[in-house]
Amino acid sequence: MPPTRVTPEQYDAVLFDLDGVLTATANVHAAAWKRTFDEFLRRRARESGAGFTPFDIGSDYVRYVDGLLRQDGVRTFLASRNIELPEGEPGDSPDLDTVHGIGNRKTERFLEVLATDGVDLYEDAVAWARQVRAAGLKTAVVSASKNCAAALRAARIEDLFDLRVDGLVAARLGLAGKPAPDTFLEAAKELGVEPRRAVVVEDAISGVQAGRAGDFGLVVGVARKGNAEQLAENGADVVVTDLRELAP
Repeated sequence: MPPTRVTPEQYDAVLFDLDGVLTATANVHAAAWKRTFDEFLRRRARESGAGFTPFDIGSDYVRYVDGLLRQDGVRTFLASRNIELPEGEPGDSPDLDTVHGIGNRKTERFLEVLATDGVDLYEDAVAWARQVRAAGLKTAVVSASKNCAAALRAARIEDLFDLRVDGLVAARLGLAGKPAPDTFLEAAKELGVEPRRAVVVEDAISGVQAGRAGDFGLVVGVARKGNAEQLAENGADVVVTDLRELAP
């Protein structure tokens, strides 16, 4: 699948996913999910006398939580283990075994790592974001993470984006998470651009599916995990390993 150029003649905006596209926080998220789920599963196994099968970053993270809204990831992974918990409320204590409580527990783990270790950037994405802005295109970050603002601040790249539609915005507006296109469509609406004149940039299967479902002008898959074929099969128009290949 050959690269294409993203120019202001064809497009008005670029909508970036965060984790795995701009920042290398996917590994931090994966570690936070593993610690959270393993604590829960170990305690549940101890109380029930059943065996303990840990959360597997290599398979469970990609299959059940990568790219999803936090609470959707909790539900999806637990369903894979035939576990159903009460929904609870968004403000549930991290100590509660509810969908929201476990999600809030994961946030605590993630922020602990972010505060101590900071965040690494993908230099190709940052350089390309600067190029498209210089060419006159608008930019936005569209992320399922409710910690998006904290990650952008830690990475010192807030100034590269006109808009942020993250997990907090999705919750406030009642937007469905990826693979539904709602968050990307909201970003396009707030930027004042038509979806067909906007580019979606994603590294997750659920993300490219969202871009395709929203009928965006171009869906770019960033194959940072050796998943080029899967991205193309699930909706990416073009797949690259370095976003600078698409420079205006």
